[in-house]
Amino acid sequence: MRKIVLACILLLFGAAPALAELKVVATLPWIGNLARILGGDQVAVTTLVKPNQDPHMVEAKPSMILAGRKADILMYNGLDLEIGYLPLILESARNPRIVPGKPGNFNCSRFVKAIEKPTAIDRSMGDVHPLGNPHYHFSPSNILRVAAGMTDALAELDAVHAETYRQNYKEFSTLVAQKQEQWQTLGFQGKRFVAYHKLFEYLAAEFGFQIVGYVEPKPGIPPSAAHVEGLIASMKSSHTDGILTTSYYGRTEAESLGEKTGVRIIALPADVGAMPDTDSWFAFMDRVLTSLR
Repeated sequence: MRKIVLACILLLFGAAPALAELKVVATLPWIGNLARILGGDQVAVTTLVKPNQDPHMVEAKPSMILAGRKADILMYNGLDLEIGYLPLILESARNPRIVPGKPGNFNCSRFVKAIEKPTAIDRSMGDVHPLGNPHYHFSPSNILRVAAGMTDALAELDAVHAETYRQNYKEFSTLVAQKQEQWQTLGFQGKRFVAYHKLFEYLAAEFGFQIVGYVEPKPGIPPSAAHVEGLIASMKSSHTDGILTTSYYGRTEAESLGEKTGVRIIALPADVGAMPDTDSWFAFMDRVLTSLR
């Protein structure tokens, strides 16, 4: 009998850590990675979107809804980047913990200084985000703000481990500061790039280079022959250091433009894990910035 009781106690305590884990559901890879860094062993993270998926084109799947149903906290990019699938997940999951206004609903963009907020919107402008450019994960200063907010959210939901989350944030912020010093020495001032999509504006603003043209005439609109010819003429008449693209944003068009102008193609990861050796936000930023040199 004593052995049975002891076995039950060990089983109970052996299961406790798993039961204590916060179930975090993150829409995008960089958000999931940040949650793992700050949450450590206290969180179990499920990420909904794969690293090489176009986040504008994602559709809700039953597995996403099931993940939302089990979540203690749902973390998402915001600025309407997930507008095509997140509302359906929130509605169908029927999880009161993650609805807007609850501690389990974490909109990362609440902590961000968004840029490119249009004063008016109409269809002629293309696929414009009315709340501002949503691709702020290329910005260390914005990531620090998101991480601070995420730390507070985790601490509120799991007060027992609040100090652990705050210590993890302290270590994270120290490393960001060290990396920023290193990244700023890479020397991007004065560099000029053409991009396929408006994906790198936060990166340009933070590191001092210019994006002088776009392969897309307007966001989400494929380029016409006339637009491409005008872009080629512009690139030939002024120095361009590279054409920025990703695995899913106009790689073919960028390569064609590179062949016609002699300008190098720079393929960048769009998110954490999108290329080899980019499995953390730090490695992702290292790959992005060293590719621009």
